[in-house]
Formats: sequence, C-alpha cells, structure tokens
Amino acid sequence: MSGLVNALVIVAVAALVIVRQFSARQIGTDRRWWLLPAILAVFALREPDVLDAHHHTGSALLLGVELLVALATGAGWAWTTRLWVETDGSVWSKSTKASGGVWIVGIALRVGLIALGALIGVHPNTSAALMLGLAATLLVRAGVMTWRAQSFTGTAGSAPAYGLGVAQPARKERA
Repeated sequence: MSGLVNALVIVAVAALVIVRQFSARQIGTDRRWWLLPAILAVFALREPDVLDAHHHTGSALLLGVELLVALATGAGWAWTTRLWVETDGSVWSKSTKASGGVWIVGIALRVGLIALGALIGVHPNTSAALMLGLAATLLVRAGVMTWRAQSFTGTAGSAPAYGLGVAQPARKERA
C-alpha cells in the first residue's frame, strides 16, 4: 500500500475504535478479539522499509520504543475503561476521561518519537511503524479487556475503571 493509503487506514481505524469506545458497548468474551490487530500487523509488516536502510540500529531502536509506547497505551486504555455487568449477565464497557488522557499521551509520545527520528536522521517507514503500533495497542487493550470481563462474568455489578474491585450495583454513567 502507498503511504497515503496507510495513513488513511490508520486514521480511519483509530477514529472508529476511539469513537466506539466512548459509548457503552457489550464485550463478547468469546469473539476473536485479536483479529483486527493481526490484520493491521500483517499489513504493516508487508511494507518495504519498515526499518531505515541506512540506519538499521537507530530505526530498530525507535520501532522498539514505539512498540513499548503502544503496549503501554493499550494497557493504560484497558485499565482506565469502566466495566459493568448487567442483570442478564452481559459485560459492558465504556472508556472514561482517563482513557482519553491515555490516548492523548500515547499520541504525543509517538509524535515525539517521529520528531526524534527526523532530528537524528533516521527515516523508517513511519506509516508502517504507526500501523504496527496501533495493532499492538489494540491487541493489548482487547486482551486485557477480555481478561477483565471474564474475571467477573455472571455477577451483576460494576468494576472501577482502574482494575478489579468490589462489585457495586449496576448504574449508568452520565455522558
């Protein structure tokens, strides 16, 4: 894919995922939550020049840091998402303001890494790195959310956004 197509795919997937997460959504613990991240990773790794041909070490280091930021963003997003169980036993989720903060910090760090790469003269395929980072973020978030949802499936109540806690009566948040 061309750089423009990659950029459009990244923006479209990120926008769709972010918008969907800030509305209440039912979590299916048996779905293939890993499929979208796997597809994004395959498309990213098929791109030529994922690493800068003239600066293999520097671009590999930047890509590694990018993936660490992506993993931390996915974990932070998952742990700042509120989960609750409805009376029918279904688990629901909705991202919180803290989740939005995690996204903002993650994006700022990624922009900083791109700027750092440009500053030191390393020019990897940025769109492939961003797509791989988005795949890592989505994979970690979906995995943690599925794990959290499975840990209290079948009990009506609510779990705080920052981990598993004492179940409280189910209630809706204000928008």
